[in-house]
Amino acid sequence: MSTRSSPPTDRVVSVLNYLVARSGRRFGLSELARALELSKPTCLGILTSLVEAGYLVRDPVSVTYGLGPALIAAGRAAQNGFAIGPVARKHLAELSERYDTTCTASAVVSDRITVLESVEPNSRRGSGRIGQAYPFAPPIGLMYVLWDADDRLEAWLNREPTLPVRIDTEHLARVVEECRSSGYLVETLTAVGQKLHSVMAGVAADELPKEVRELLGEMVSGLGERVYLGMREAQSDAVHEVSVIAAPTYDAHGAQALVLTLHVGAAITGAEIVERGQSLVAAAEAITLEVGGHSPNR
Repeated sequence: MSTRSSPPTDRVVSVLNYLVARSGRRFGLSELARALELSKPTCLGILTSLVEAGYLVRDPVSVTYGLGPALIAAGRAAQNGFAIGPVARKHLAELSERYDTTCTASAVVSDRITVLESVEPNSRRGSGRIGQAYPFAPPIGLMYVLWDADDRLEAWLNREPTLPVRIDTEHLARVVEECRSSGYLVETLTAVGQKLHSVMAGVAADELPKEVRELLGEMVSGLGERVYLGMREAQSDAVHEVSVIAAPTYDAHGAQALVLTLHVGAAITGAEIVERGQSLVAAAEAITLEVGGHSPNR
């Protein structure tokens, strides 16, 4: 077996290994270069290439580097035995087939909302969403803290918003109450809102010029205004435009883990909303049980 190594490759690996061993933390250029005994120009070149490839993310405010969403897709491909991945995919596949739609599992990874699993029906196979990332700050990300402890919800609300956002605290309290009661959230995004999510994919809050942020902000409803609040009313004759339905899984500590989403993108009745919502909750509960988790109420 050849023992030849590639010093440039070794340097890239050392950067990744250093950050993986300290996941959850971010480091500046000088700190990394010193710790890894690299010159600043060499270290900066490696970091820049890894950021461009999505393996690292760069915080434009603190000018620090951390692990990026591309590692999720790489890790999933390398670790088929990772506990929650195959379990989630199995249940997502059942939902995808039953409703002929795309189903995903996502979570907050290194301060970014990242798609970890995606199952598409046969007619749309190959669209590939895994690794796609979004900012985790108002108005994006409510469903990732909605069923968690109140302090996590408050911490998210206090983050620097990606876009100007209006918060009606009374309405938001009703959203939290109803979604926690039903176990799922129904989002009614417009076509413009869906395009906005696509534009924001992979974009950090301050990467957009101030004028663009303000313009996009005018297109966004107040926080929680897109949430359908008729989950308790299974009215078969009332039709509603629905974008996605979402439900949480929980870890061994009873904290919110994955968010499962069932894409609708159509007008469906109140009864259909409830039926799909309950099916999604059942899948989320099954995943939680299979990975040794439990809801915070147990």
